[in-house]
Amino acid sequence: MNEELIDFLRERTAESAAGTTALRNQGEKGVIHNARKFLRGLELYKFAECTTEGLFSALLDEKTKALQESFPPAARNWGAARKVLNLYLRDVLYSRYLCKHFSFNHLEKWLEVPLDSFAAKGIQKDMLKIAGFDYRPKTLVNFPGIKHLAREVNQAYQEAAAVIASSRGYARVHLDILYWRDIGRRAKSPNNLCRA
Repeated sequence: MNEELIDFLRERTAESAAGTTALRNQGEKGVIHNARKFLRGLELYKFAECTTEGLFSALLDEKTKALQESFPPAARNWGAARKVLNLYLRDVLYSRYLCKHFSFNHLEKWLEVPLDSFAAKGIQKDMLKIAGFDYRPKTLVNFPGIKHLAREVNQAYQEAAAVIASSRGYARVHLDILYWRDIGRRAKSPNNLCRA
Protein backbone atom coordinates (compact mmCIF):
# COMPACT_ATOMS: atom_id res chain seq x y z
CA MET A 1 0.00 0.00 0.00
CA ASN A 2 1.23 3.48 -0.84
CA GLU A 3 2.58 5.00 2.39
CA GLU A 4 1.68 8.55 1.35
CA LEU A 5 -1.94 7.52 0.88
CA ILE A 6 -1.94 5.76 4.26
CA ASP A 7 -0.59 8.94 5.90
CA PHE A 8 -3.29 11.05 4.23
CA LEU A 9 -6.00 8.63 5.33
CA ARG A 10 -4.69 8.54 8.90
CA GLU A 11 -4.72 12.33 9.03
CA ARG A 12 -8.22 12.53 7.58
CA THR A 13 -9.44 9.91 10.06
CA ALA A 14 -7.86 11.76 12.99
CA GLU A 15 -9.47 15.05 11.86
CA SER A 16 -12.86 13.41 11.63
CA ALA A 17 -12.69 11.50 14.94
CA ALA A 18 -11.44 14.48 16.97
CA GLY A 19 -13.88 17.04 15.65
CA THR A 20 -16.01 19.69 17.30
CA THR A 21 -18.96 17.33 17.69
CA ALA A 22 -16.95 14.77 19.65
CA LEU A 23 -15.07 17.27 21.81
CA ARG A 24 -17.45 20.16 22.39
CA ASN A 25 -17.55 21.67 25.89
CA GLN A 26 -14.51 19.78 27.16
CA GLY A 27 -13.02 22.60 29.16
CA GLU A 28 -10.23 24.41 27.34
CA LYS A 29 -9.04 25.62 23.97
CA GLY A 30 -6.55 23.31 22.29
CA VAL A 31 -8.28 20.00 23.04
CA ILE A 32 -9.13 19.29 19.38
CA HIS A 33 -5.66 20.24 18.13
CA ASN A 34 -3.95 18.07 20.75
CA ALA A 35 -6.27 15.12 20.14
CA ARG A 36 -5.69 15.21 16.38
CA LYS A 37 -1.94 15.44 16.85
CA PHE A 38 -1.99 12.47 19.24
CA LEU A 39 -4.14 10.34 16.93
CA ARG A 40 -1.98 11.06 13.88
CA GLY A 41 1.03 9.72 15.79
CA LEU A 42 -0.71 6.70 17.31
CA GLU A 43 1.15 3.45 16.62
CA LEU A 44 -1.73 1.48 15.15
CA TYR A 45 0.36 -1.62 14.56
CA LYS A 46 0.58 -2.05 18.35
CA PHE A 47 -3.19 -2.53 18.48
CA ALA A 48 -3.01 -5.01 15.59
CA GLU A 49 -0.40 -7.01 17.52
CA CYS A 50 -2.87 -7.68 20.34
CA THR A 51 -3.76 -11.36 20.40
CA THR A 52 -6.25 -11.31 23.30
CA GLU A 53 -8.97 -8.98 24.52
CA GLY A 54 -7.00 -8.48 27.74
CA LEU A 55 -3.95 -7.21 25.85
CA PHE A 56 -6.14 -4.98 23.70
CA SER A 57 -7.92 -3.52 26.77
CA ALA A 58 -4.63 -2.83 28.54
CA LEU A 59 -3.26 -1.01 25.49
CA LEU A 60 -6.52 0.93 25.10
CA ASP A 61 -6.28 2.03 28.75
CA GLU A 62 -2.63 3.02 28.31
CA LYS A 63 -3.34 5.10 25.20
CA THR A 64 -6.44 6.66 26.78
CA LYS A 65 -4.30 7.88 29.69
CA ALA A 66 -1.62 9.20 27.32
CA LEU A 67 -4.22 11.06 25.24
CA GLN A 68 -5.82 12.46 28.41
CA GLU A 69 -2.44 13.78 29.55
CA SER A 70 -1.87 15.44 26.17
CA PHE A 71 -4.94 17.64 26.67
CA PRO A 72 -4.62 21.15 28.14
CA PRO A 73 -4.77 21.03 31.98
CA ALA A 74 -8.42 22.13 32.39
CA ALA A 75 -9.58 19.57 29.82
CA ARG A 76 -7.81 16.44 31.05
CA ASN A 77 -10.80 14.21 31.44
CA TRP A 78 -10.70 10.49 30.86
CA GLY A 79 -14.10 10.29 29.15
CA ALA A 80 -13.24 12.66 26.29
CA ALA A 81 -9.95 10.88 25.68
CA ARG A 82 -11.62 7.45 25.58
CA LYS A 83 -14.44 8.63 23.33
CA VAL A 84 -12.09 10.16 20.75
CA LEU A 85 -9.76 7.17 20.82
CA ASN A 86 -12.71 4.81 20.31
CA LEU A 87 -14.01 6.93 17.43
CA TYR A 88 -10.60 6.87 15.78
CA LEU A 89 -10.09 3.12 16.16
CA ARG A 90 -13.61 2.48 14.86
CA ASP A 91 -12.95 4.66 11.83
CA VAL A 92 -9.68 2.85 11.14
CA LEU A 93 -11.70 -0.37 11.12
CA TYR A 94 -14.25 1.23 8.76
CA SER A 95 -11.59 2.41 6.29
CA ARG A 96 -10.91 -0.38 3.82
CA TYR A 97 -7.36 0.81 3.25
CA LEU A 98 -6.40 1.49 6.88
CA CYS A 99 -8.04 -1.69 8.15
CA LYS A 100 -6.13 -3.82 5.66
CA HIS A 101 -2.82 -1.95 6.07
CA PHE A 102 -2.85 -2.21 9.88
CA SER A 103 -4.50 -5.67 10.07
CA PHE A 104 -7.44 -4.45 12.17
CA ASN A 105 -10.06 -7.08 11.21
CA HIS A 106 -9.51 -9.23 14.29
CA LEU A 107 -9.99 -6.21 16.59
CA GLU A 108 -13.63 -5.64 15.63
CA LYS A 109 -14.96 -7.90 18.40
CA TRP A 110 -12.95 -6.02 21.06
CA LEU A 111 -13.50 -2.41 20.00
CA GLU A 112 -15.72 -0.37 22.30
CA VAL A 113 -18.76 1.62 21.34
CA PRO A 114 -17.72 5.31 21.48
CA LEU A 115 -19.65 6.37 24.55
CA ASP A 116 -21.53 9.66 24.83
CA SER A 117 -24.99 10.72 25.99
CA PHE A 118 -26.65 9.35 22.81
CA ALA A 119 -25.01 5.93 23.18
CA ALA A 120 -25.66 5.84 26.95
CA LYS A 121 -29.35 6.58 26.45
CA GLY A 122 -29.62 3.92 23.74
CA ILE A 123 -27.85 1.33 25.86
CA GLN A 124 -30.13 2.08 28.81
CA LYS A 125 -33.26 1.70 26.67
CA ASP A 126 -32.10 -1.47 24.94
CA MET A 127 -30.99 -3.16 28.17
CA LEU A 128 -34.44 -2.55 29.62
CA LYS A 129 -35.96 -4.23 26.53
CA ILE A 130 -33.59 -7.20 26.73
CA ALA A 131 -33.47 -7.75 30.49
CA GLY A 132 -36.80 -6.27 31.53
CA PHE A 133 -37.59 -3.48 33.93
CA ASP A 134 -35.80 -5.18 36.81
CA TYR A 135 -32.48 -4.34 35.13
CA ARG A 136 -31.47 -0.98 36.60
CA PRO A 137 -27.80 -0.92 37.62
CA LYS A 138 -26.89 2.49 39.02
CA THR A 139 -23.98 2.95 36.60
CA LEU A 140 -26.30 2.77 33.59
CA VAL A 141 -29.08 4.88 35.03
CA ASN A 142 -26.82 7.73 36.15
CA PHE A 143 -24.65 8.48 33.13
CA PRO A 144 -22.38 11.32 34.29
CA GLY A 145 -21.58 12.83 30.88
CA ILE A 146 -18.31 12.49 28.99
CA LYS A 147 -16.48 15.10 31.04
CA HIS A 148 -17.06 13.14 34.25
CA LEU A 149 -16.96 9.60 32.87
CA ALA A 150 -14.77 7.18 34.84
CA ARG A 151 -13.29 3.93 33.62
CA GLU A 152 -15.58 1.82 35.85
CA VAL A 153 -18.77 3.42 34.52
CA ASN A 154 -17.50 3.09 30.95
CA GLN A 155 -16.84 -0.61 31.61
CA ALA A 156 -20.41 -1.17 32.80
CA TYR A 157 -21.78 0.46 29.66
CA GLN A 158 -19.40 -1.53 27.43
CA GLU A 159 -20.50 -4.80 29.03
CA ALA A 160 -24.16 -3.89 28.48
CA ALA A 161 -23.35 -2.84 24.90
CA ALA A 162 -21.76 -6.23 24.26
CA VAL A 163 -24.97 -7.97 25.38
CA ILE A 164 -27.10 -5.74 23.14
CA ALA A 165 -24.82 -6.10 20.12
CA SER A 166 -24.68 -9.87 20.53
CA SER A 167 -28.48 -10.01 20.48
CA ARG A 168 -28.37 -8.08 17.19
CA GLY A 169 -25.65 -10.21 15.64
CA TYR A 170 -22.78 -7.73 15.42
CA ALA A 171 -19.98 -6.21 17.51
CA ARG A 172 -20.70 -3.46 20.06
CA VAL A 173 -18.56 -0.89 18.20
CA HIS A 174 -21.31 -0.67 15.57
CA LEU A 175 -23.98 0.41 18.07
CA ASP A 176 -22.76 3.98 17.67
CA ILE A 177 -24.39 4.01 14.23
CA LEU A 178 -27.68 2.98 15.78
CA TYR A 179 -27.58 5.40 18.70
CA TRP A 180 -25.92 8.56 17.40
CA ARG A 181 -28.71 11.11 17.24
CA ASP A 182 -31.07 8.15 16.82
CA ILE A 183 -30.01 7.85 13.17
CA GLY A 184 -30.12 4.05 13.18
CA ARG A 185 -33.64 3.97 14.54
CA ARG A 186 -34.86 6.65 12.12
CA ALA A 187 -33.33 4.78 9.19
CA LYS A 188 -35.38 1.69 10.10
CA SER A 189 -38.62 3.68 10.16
CA PRO A 190 -41.08 2.67 7.37
CA ASN A 191 -41.31 6.34 6.34
CA ASN A 192 -37.56 6.41 5.57
CA LEU A 193 -37.32 3.24 3.48
CA CYS A 194 -36.45 3.70 -0.18
CA ARG A 195 -38.91 2.27 -2.66
CA ALA A 196 -37.88 0.89 -6.03
